[in-house]
Amino acid sequence: MDTTQSTTAPIRVGIIGATGYVGGELIRLLSAHPAIKVVGLTGRERQGDHVGIVHPHLATTAHTLASELDGDVDAVFLALPHGTAAERAPALLEQGITVIDQGPDFRLSNAADYPDWYGFEHPHPELLGRAIYGLPELHRADLLAAGVARAAGTPALVGSPGCYPTATILALAPLARAGLIADVVVDAKSGVSGAGRGAKAEMGFAEVNESVRAYGVPTHRHTPEIAQGLADLGARSPRLTFAPHLVPMTRGLIATCYATLRPNVTAGEVAEAYAHEYAEEPFVRVTASFPPTKATLGSNWCLVHATVDEANHRLVAVGVLDNLVKGAAGSAIQNMNAALGLPETLGLEALPLWP
Repeated sequence: MDTTQSTTAPIRVGIIGATGYVGGELIRLLSAHPAIKVVGLTGRERQGDHVGIVHPHLATTAHTLASELDGDVDAVFLALPHGTAAERAPALLEQGITVIDQGPDFRLSNAADYPDWYGFEHPHPELLGRAIYGLPELHRADLLAAGVARAAGTPALVGSPGCYPTATILALAPLARAGLIADVVVDAKSGVSGAGRGAKAEMGFAEVNESVRAYGVPTHRHTPEIAQGLADLGARSPRLTFAPHLVPMTRGLIATCYATLRPNVTAGEVAEAYAHEYAEEPFVRVTASFPPTKATLGSNWCLVHATVDEANHRLVAVGVLDNLVKGAAGSAIQNMNAALGLPETLGLEALPLWP
């Protein structure tokens, strides 16, 4: 679809799984998108409920929830538990609908990784080769090509990345692309909204407040996604240790990455690589000092800072973002824009909130 058409006839979008935090953030952002009309929201056992019952901040919108999409749509966001989106996607694609999956079902290129990391056999491994890994900063050409293919009748299938992989890969991409890093250790921390809305005792206020804990080490499901992203950049398959932590805040994510530098890499080369990599990126900014997570609150920004520990010849690189925006819904909308032939920044220009 060309952008001239999209500005005169709104693109019709549905969200399957609209009752979670990511679904709510999609509705919030899409409601202000100038080229989009939200025409269908689904949630289990929510037939006819106004969206404000589930998401109080959306009470002034006109949206109601249904058990299934009602009406024709051009694109669908799937915000579903892992394994579910892979079952739903084929029928949607056959109808000519562009599919942006918020979960992991189309992030990994190797079907054999799904039983090992997610505990299910992928029901449609033939689609993995077709799926685009939706990190626009790395795969923009694929997304734009999908827009051309859609105009010819072939809808796009996009697997939006996880929040931890987004921050980590963007923090390391400039040197990974140049093959300048070896072993990588990622110490990452995220707020509780990253765990979703499901009731879990360990996510309650009394257990999270005034406490920080590591979890999922070394088996966190984002590990193969990070490794795949770094390998795709040409990082010579560095050894990876990924250690995520839960911290007592609602939103925000920081990935602090420690990587052994290849011999003879200088601090000047590192700075030049980061400046060059992100000079033209609309949503990634290289900062002069280590950024706070709050500097991204509510925005589609990822802030990156890198320095060299010269005594140990080690890179220390940080990526911070809002896990529900650039780490989820915002990135997905960025993918949708590119895959539908819209300006990539459309609907995502809002600045962060502060304080």
